[in-house]
Amino acid sequence: MGSFGPLETAGPVLVWTVVLTFVFLECALIIGLFLPGDSMLITAGVVLASQLDGEAHVWALSIGTMIAAVAGNQVGYVVGQRTGHHLVARKNGKYINTRNLTRVAELLHRHGFLAVLVARWIPWVRTLCPLVAGAAGMDHRKYTIASTVGAIIWAPVLLLIGYYAGSFLESVSWLMPAVIGTLVVGLVLGTIVGVRQYRLEMARPAEDFDLDSDAEPVGDTQRHNA
Repeated sequence: MGSFGPLETAGPVLVWTVVLTFVFLECALIIGLFLPGDSMLITAGVVLASQLDGEAHVWALSIGTMIAAVAGNQVGYVVGQRTGHHLVARKNGKYINTRNLTRVAELLHRHGFLAVLVARWIPWVRTLCPLVAGAAGMDHRKYTIASTVGAIIWAPVLLLIGYYAGSFLESVSWLMPAVIGTLVVGLVLGTIVGVRQYRLEMARPAEDFDLDSDAEPVGDTQRHNA
């Protein structure tokens, strides 16, 4: 009851692949700005609720998403660190613009550890935060602890919300397939639109963003240029 065609057998494998890929990309690379990360986690939880061994999968996937998120954050931090204080924005960009980079830099400067935790729940900040933290020279140990705590709170909460909502829907046999179908279609369309928006954003003229002049250094981690 409540199964959704091919997802009955392929569901867990497909969910694991999509979720871990999306979570890593959203936390590591700019393209993650345009992926429907939060809705994807909730959808994954609902889909797993339709599986006989869904509960085991959702708890195991919660651990997997935490690892993927932390790994993605580390990649984003290293990319920003290697880039240095000079980041590339997009002129008149919707997300990758000097205004947003400045806002993230100021958030990190004022709140540090707490900012990294809060960033986990704001989609566009979640992706830009590791990049800016690395470029601004935020203490790596402090950043890692904050991003790890944030990952522990973020991914499992959304997955479990979806799972237990799906478990409730299981009591209505005709409703579960309809809900899963709607969520999956919405996720696919959202991804297609996101990739298109990413391509449009990256096609805009590049604009240099210098953390030294546009934002103050992060806490006591100020870099001293030779």
